[in-house]
Amino acid sequence: MNRGIWTAISGIGIAQGLKILTHRREHGVWDWRPLLQTGGMPSSHSAGVSALATYVATKKGLNSTDTALAVIFGIIVMYDAQGIRRHTGEIAKIVNDLDADIEVLSGHMPGLFHVKQEKELNELLGHQPAEVAGGALLGIAIGFISSILEKK
Repeated sequence: MNRGIWTAISGIGIAQGLKILTHRREHGVWDWRPLLQTGGMPSSHSAGVSALATYVATKKGLNSTDTALAVIFGIIVMYDAQGIRRHTGEIAKIVNDLDADIEVLSGHMPGLFHVKQEKELNELLGHQPAEVAGGALLGIAIGFISSILEKK
């Protein structure tokens, strides 16, 4: 597999691994589930695309079409991660809360029939801007390191 793909996959993997540490810092307990979850700090989407774009820029130059493609698609991915996907997660939280509220109401009103969702919607889908920025900085560092290691 080519070095650019390995660089991007490394960015994604390292970012996902770091989510375990940030979860530990925030909640005080070790939990391996963030390794396989979306959302959280740092954004693995941002880390992957930034690592690839940085690697391509160091190999092909800032004026190359390859760099332009990597940067533009990276910007689209990061925008989506903090925009549409984050808003989808916020809507999922509202739906989950609404389902719980309707269940409580149906207990007080015998004529109101409600079937509770078997499984709540996933609320952690997207990223806050700081999580995207953190992933981007991590990815840039990984892209530079990969390029340097390749030259040796």
